[in-house]
Amino acid sequence: MSLTQAEAFARIRLLRSPNIGPVSYRQLLARFGTAAAALDALPDLASRGRGPYRPAAAETIEREVAAVRKAGARYLFHDQPDYPALLAELDSAPPIVTCRGNLALASAPCVALVGARNASAAAVKLAREFAAGLAEAGFTVVSGLARGIDGAAHEGAFPQTIGVIASGIDITYPPQHVALQERIAAEALLIAEQPPGTEPRGRHFPSRNRIIAGLASGTLVVEAAPQSGSLITARLAGEAGREVMAIPGSPLDARALGCNQLIREGAVLVQTPEEVVELLQSFTGAPRSRFRVSENAADFD
Repeated sequence: MSLTQAEAFARIRLLRSPNIGPVSYRQLLARFGTAAAALDALPDLASRGRGPYRPAAAETIEREVAAVRKAGARYLFHDQPDYPALLAELDSAPPIVTCRGNLALASAPCVALVGARNASAAAVKLAREFAAGLAEAGFTVVSGLARGIDGAAHEGAFPQTIGVIASGIDITYPPQHVALQERIAAEALLIAEQPPGTEPRGRHFPSRNRIIAGLASGTLVVEAAPQSGSLITARLAGEAGREVMAIPGSPLDARALGCNQLIREGAVLVQTPEEVVELLQSFTGAPRSRFRVSENAADFD
């Protein structure tokens, strides 16, 4: 779909308006037809008690657009043809993201590879080897640019990799991944949901994790402690009807307990990249893993 510059600006402004999230954004767009019309309607909706709505300041959006251009990034809207198809299937899919790099990587078969930040040396080596094997088999490896497993996954798959960050497209986190993040943006693909200039906050990471899980037909957890962000990604993948896989570890190592827990709850146990490839090449939308989310899903609106 071809957007006029005015409607693209209005869409960004609508999404940045207070109390507007992915779900309410889509509802407003469906109801009023255009973002410009939805913005015009916000004060009336607020006066009728439909919600504490008010349009974001146009000057704020002008500064954001300038910052995106300065970062060498572009906007990608949910109904444009190069928006990733699997991600678009999520009810909570981000209506607008910013990105740098090769968007074709998101159209290839994708697998998410995540795990502990304080990973063991053996797990980091394993993640790198799995990522290299999956990239060689034609998969794009998606991860979150965190320390430990994420960084190893990006390095092993490079340049067949997508980094999804919890900050704005112009912010690097963690600081030690400055070079890696820039390399991914220049030669692979970097995606951000938050506006430029946004520092990563705790609430941003689950939102980032849903994008990681949403881009891929399956999520592989290499090493993770219970209650970790990697398990959130796995649960979101299961909720979306995607494959959930885990590499088992020693019950004596706390960093492996999350993976063992996933397997006990129905995730597929895998020990080689070939097993992941076999599982995902035959994926038809009906996962073989019996893993399902037991608690209420997170609300990203």
